[in-house]
Amino acid sequence: MLGFYVSASDMTSQPKGATPIDGPSPWSYQEIMSDASSILTEMNDRSREVFRRVVESYLNSGDPVGSRTLTRSMTEKLSAATIRNTMQDLEYLGLLDSPHVSAGRIPTQLGLRMFVDGLMEVGTIDDQDRAKIESSVDRDDGNVTSLLDQVGAALSGITRSASLVLAPKQETAIKHIEFVSLSPDRALVVLVFADGHVENRLFAPPPGQTPSSMREAANFLNAIAEGRRLSELRPLIAAEIARHRQEIDSLARDLVESGMALWANAGERGERLMVRGQANLIEAGGESLNLDRIRTLFDDLERKRDIADFLEMTDSGEGVRIFIGSENKLFSLSGSTLVVSPYMNADRKIIGAVGVIGPTRLNYGRIVPIVDYTAQLVGRMVSERGKG
Repeated sequence: MLGFYVSASDMTSQPKGATPIDGPSPWSYQEIMSDASSILTEMNDRSREVFRRVVESYLNSGDPVGSRTLTRSMTEKLSAATIRNTMQDLEYLGLLDSPHVSAGRIPTQLGLRMFVDGLMEVGTIDDQDRAKIESSVDRDDGNVTSLLDQVGAALSGITRSASLVLAPKQETAIKHIEFVSLSPDRALVVLVFADGHVENRLFAPPPGQTPSSMREAANFLNAIAEGRRLSELRPLIAAEIARHRQEIDSLARDLVESGMALWANAGERGERLMVRGQANLIEAGGESLNLDRIRTLFDDLERKRDIADFLEMTDSGEGVRIFIGSENKLFSLSGSTLVVSPYMNADRKIIGAVGVIGPTRLNYGRIVPIVDYTAQLVGRMVSERGKG
């Protein structure tokens, strides 16, 4: 079951005389959506169908939709003038906008929001898309980062948009610790982790350290460190020093104690935002008018700004969330849409997220189940590896 959540940020369209998708608005989100809900309920069948067909045509082609175009697809046989009057009413309500005189209508941000929440039909992911996502994990080498990168590449290719994958924060178990003297006042602590990555950290050792004291300090640590994470190791070190204070050489003890502060956060890798398929945004941009926006988005993605906010947007519950236009506060580009879903570990704790970012003219009905399925698949895969 897909869960839809909407952001609590302001929207750009207003109920009466709405501005286009990216225009400014003094209206609060709650005021607009309260009005929008009643508008959708009170619309008659004709207005509802005209509105739905305008939005669907726009999402399919990206072009404004004229009244004559709709005369060929309406269930009820209507004249172009009748449809034009209905479209004018929808424009007055803030659901449609005229980008140019006599150029047809496009949905406003409010219109897109209402369509997504009230009229969009979302099915299940089709077999072809499912197979492509699943094949991206067939080449699994046991490395979570590699797995997530493959999934991101597949998601980008399937949706023809940019994909975003937020990898979980990981803290890996220690395998080995070693001290290396570089000079009387400089030393290196080498931390080897169970997943194979190595961290080297320079520090100033206590005065008088000798190769013997460094070996003793390393032996002391390795006896209690293997298989434990650093967050578990730090309190153990203090307890073990207190228990064996008389047995440990004072120089080795000083070296261990001075290293405890140095190792704070070592091995604790923060969330990483993986971005694939930025080039797809250029193809989707179409008009040169959008190139400046695309460059801004590229810059935001390159700097991977506000990663914590990306995860925060998903933590209010399960399910896909859709942020349209200015609802999306993650990036500077307000003319984009973000479709995002969290994924969870075996304990049902949200540990990351997957998403798609593209223009507001996305095929929401197709992309939503793709993102939803991908998030569920990633959650299972990460949980199976016990690294969530």
